[in-house]
Parts: sequence; structure tokens; C-alpha cells
Amino acid sequence: MPKRVLIVDDEPNILISLEFLLGQEGYEVASATTGQEALRLVESFAPQLVLLDLMLPDCDGLDVCRRLRTRPEPPRIIVITARGRQTERVKGMDLGADLFVTKPFSTRELMASIRACLEADDD
Repeated sequence: MPKRVLIVDDEPNILISLEFLLGQEGYEVASATTGQEALRLVESFAPQLVLLDLMLPDCDGLDVCRRLRTRPEPPRIIVITARGRQTERVKGMDLGADLFVTKPFSTRELMASIRACLEADDD
């Protein structure tokens, strides 16, 4: 059964690129452009991994991260953002992010991070 990945980003080019790339790798993919949409999709899509932008139009991605971590079986979370300050990375990790990737990112590196997060769940 393919692993499910939810992409949360308000930049259409990033969504389209990541949806295509993850689909090519055999992942089942859903996407959201707002935090509220992401939280609704987590209920119905039940992803194993969320790729989460911090700068969303309706809320801070860190709040979404915190809310995802309160779920009974929380997904893995890779934060993808243009915010690269150390304080934000530390806050994201403290709120439950598994990894923090700064934009612009290497797709090869991101795919390796995705595989590592999902394989950690298989152990």
C-alpha cells in the first residue's frame, strides 16, 4: 500500500512540482493551500507524512504543527519554509517537527528526507 503524503503550501508552483515528484515515486498525495484545509484533510486522508510550509494565508504553520502533534497517531512532519532563522527551526522542532528544510531546497535532498521519515515509521 502506498504511503500517503500531505503537502501544505500556498505556492502553486511548489504544490504542482511536489505532487508530480511524489506521485512519480509512488506516493499517494493530497495537497492543501491553507492550515484549516490541511487539518480537515488530515482527518479524511490520514497521511503518514505532512510537508508543511510555515507561512500560510490563514494561520501560522507552527500552529498547524502543534495541532497535528496532539492527534492520537500523529503524522511525521517535515517543515518546508523560507524562514530559516535558528529560533524558528528550534521552535518548530520543539512543537514536533521531525525535520526542517529551508527554501529553496534540493528535491533530491527532500526526497531522501521523506524516505528517511517514512522508513523510521516502518521500524
